[in-house]
Amino acid sequence: MRGHQHCHLVVMVKAPRLGRVKTRLAADIGGVAAWNFYRRTMARVLRPLAGDARWTTWLAVTPDNSLRQGRLWPVATPRLTQGAGDLGERMGRVMAVMPAGPVVIIGADIPGIRAAHINRAFKALGRADAVFGPAADGGYWLVGLKRRPALKEIFAAVRWSSEHALADTKANLPAHWRVDHLEVLTDVDDGATYAAHKLGVSVP
Repeated sequence: MRGHQHCHLVVMVKAPRLGRVKTRLAADIGGVAAWNFYRRTMARVLRPLAGDARWTTWLAVTPDNSLRQGRLWPVATPRLTQGAGDLGERMGRVMAVMPAGPVVIIGADIPGIRAAHINRAFKALGRADAVFGPAADGGYWLVGLKRRPALKEIFAAVRWSSEHALADTKANLPAHWRVDHLEVLTDVDDGATYAAHKLGVSVP
């Protein structure tokens, strides 16, 4: 685009329906509290990101039938469906269908994500082939790929929802790729991390 590659931020989101989101957290704090947490966090994360002109923000939504239900989503941005499969298959599909330019993927349920993190990720992709935002539990809250000169499949055989997710993904990267990392953030996924978030303290 006009002599440079446009940047694309994709936010993986689930329709905020009671009983269908943050089920691990719901087991600890109750379904309504978990649902409210997800809805509030999604809005607080998305609104500043969607309004930032340095990139185009896309929502990758699930289930697919929520694509045209605009009232579910707190921002009016382009939307696409995640489709079927595990998280890796869905993120790989998103990476493949985005228009030309670097792509960064995040979720909408980590309260600490800010526009500055996204900007740093895209800056990293100016010199690196891949960038990760590590999570405290061994996973990651952000993944970005330059996607040129070619897009590689990096999400195969990853042990999702485990302490191995980041290491497994990095093991899939071509040996010659340059990799950068952002700061560690914590997913609020259970009662302990939720309590720490409410108190405003960091979680180890």
